[in-house]
Amino acid sequence: MTYNQTVILIILLVTMTMFLWGRWRHDMVAVGSLLACVLTGLIATADAFTGFGHPAVISVACILILSRGLQTSGAVNVLVRHTLPKNAGPTLNLVALVGLGAALSGFMNNVGAMALLMPVAIQLAERLDLPPGRILMPLAFGTILGGMMTMIGTPPNLIVSGFRAQSGAGSFGMFDFTPVGLAVALSGVIFIAIVGWRLVPMRKQTDIEGFETGAYITEVRVAADSKAAGMTLRKLETVLDEHGAQVVGLVRNEKHLTVPRIRFKIAADDILIIEAEVETLADILSSLGLSLEEADTAFTQYNDSKKNRSETKNSQRNSDIKAISEDPGAEKPNEAEEESSQSDEVILMEFVVRPESTISGRSAADLRLRTRYGLNLLAVSREGSRAKTRLRTLKIQPGDLLLLQGTAEVLAEFAADFGCVPLANRELHIPDKRKALIAGGIMAAAVSGAAFGLLPAAISFALGVLASMVLHIVPPRAVYEAIDWPVIVLLGSLIPVAGVLESTGMADLVARFLIDNIVQGHAIMGLLLILVVTMFLSDLMNNAATAAVMCPIAIGTATALGVNADSFLMAVAIGASCAFLTPIGHQNNTLILGPGGFRFGDYWQLGLPLEILVIIVSIPLLLIFWPL
Repeated sequence: MTYNQTVILIILLVTMTMFLWGRWRHDMVAVGSLLACVLTGLIATADAFTGFGHPAVISVACILILSRGLQTSGAVNVLVRHTLPKNAGPTLNLVALVGLGAALSGFMNNVGAMALLMPVAIQLAERLDLPPGRILMPLAFGTILGGMMTMIGTPPNLIVSGFRAQSGAGSFGMFDFTPVGLAVALSGVIFIAIVGWRLVPMRKQTDIEGFETGAYITEVRVAADSKAAGMTLRKLETVLDEHGAQVVGLVRNEKHLTVPRIRFKIAADDILIIEAEVETLADILSSLGLSLEEADTAFTQYNDSKKNRSETKNSQRNSDIKAISEDPGAEKPNEAEEESSQSDEVILMEFVVRPESTISGRSAADLRLRTRYGLNLLAVSREGSRAKTRLRTLKIQPGDLLLLQGTAEVLAEFAADFGCVPLANRELHIPDKRKALIAGGIMAAAVSGAAFGLLPAAISFALGVLASMVLHIVPPRAVYEAIDWPVIVLLGSLIPVAGVLESTGMADLVARFLIDNIVQGHAIMGLLLILVVTMFLSDLMNNAATAAVMCPIAIGTATALGVNADSFLMAVAIGASCAFLTPIGHQNNTLILGPGGFRFGDYWQLGLPLEILVIIVSIPLLLIFWPL
């Protein structure tokens, strides 16, 4: 071995050891590995941080942002309802979800398929009361498996086809990969859904606060095109029972009916008073086409307390806002200021009313929450009692839980002014049909641009992010919060290190050593070894780079053994698509590292049995469809 090969081997072994040890965060270890390569001269100082501009890094960051848009717009709720079986256990849901991911990956970029379904997986985990990782890892592995089914499913297949063309045998066809790839993908999906998901370590995200609350009382309006319009109360309550909710009152023409008859027909513009857990509200609204009554009215962004604290600076603007609230025809404030205020992200937050709170005994109407504070009271939770009045006139009591909608700044000031204790942000994504359609359209356009080769993946996804920001699908201030920065640092640091592994010839040296000393003239053993070595390298370096390194070795080995090179090239294609042991082997594995709360050494527990299954299934099929 040369000096450079020896050094990169030592660095790689130390890096893998540190990853598996888990003493330091994975991004810290990755940066250490990168700097070690720079200090030893393996990477030029000018090229040290080029990995952060790599298309793979840009794609991962953009996909995380686009996924946030699908979640916050409510588009995910629609997808969940039409994709996953209702009232089914983990096995059937995983068959549906992982199978869909694999099918999509056969005809589109598998990273795009993962991005599309990742929010669905997180919601499914919540519904099944499972850690997110137990759904995310099966989905990631399923989308990787699906990529091997067609030539366009994954970059390694295109590279393998290119090497075959260079050898003079012509390129592979679109579906030449299907006989073996489809069988491997199907067996993998079935294994994952029945047994594999149970092997995923039980990890929970450390940055999510969980707490239990009682049922909320909230008001929803029945639109003319709502599914609830025309339903009897009995039929509506049957639907609500599926979500653990119930109707406790109804308002029609400002008349409050506390105990409507079960044959009472719901009409358009009725206001239903519903008791439900906050986690189920989004599903109820989306499935029945309802909208939160208190969220329908636009609200202003500044309150009187700001005026008191900065009288001179803001007096004119506060006067303008007050005038608008009292006179719709009044002149609007400065457009630039208005646009700035509207760009603030509107969030939902729960507050508990303290006994000494000055809000006690007063209603939302008394406080003028909308006109003075720019806040909407969406729901109230009061243990042991139900609302007998409209939500806006309900007298708030100590111990009540309030679900308020507004900007983070205004919510914080409200809590300080009235002595309420903020609990946590709620991930309730109120369905917005317009935004959901736009978010879905942006994702479809970005994925299509990458899948059909119209644009490089990084450019296509970046355009999608820009469109999401311009159209306020993802508020600009929330863009950077949507990115899992440790994952970005991990990728940006290790991509140059993987390049060194290839440029020094170390990957080629390891592969050739194993083949020369183990194969010894046995063609089937050679085929098995090519597959295993490709899998191993794909777990450590980019799968496209792995395919590029292994294809010449595969062709040379087949030639030396006097057998058909196609079976060896197909083994490379399968092995390069089986990076299941580490989070760095494939972008989909990296995407789930943060959301799943995983450690570097968690992947092999499901990944190793899955790779063994792939070997068992693929070798006989390779010999059948691509005989030696």
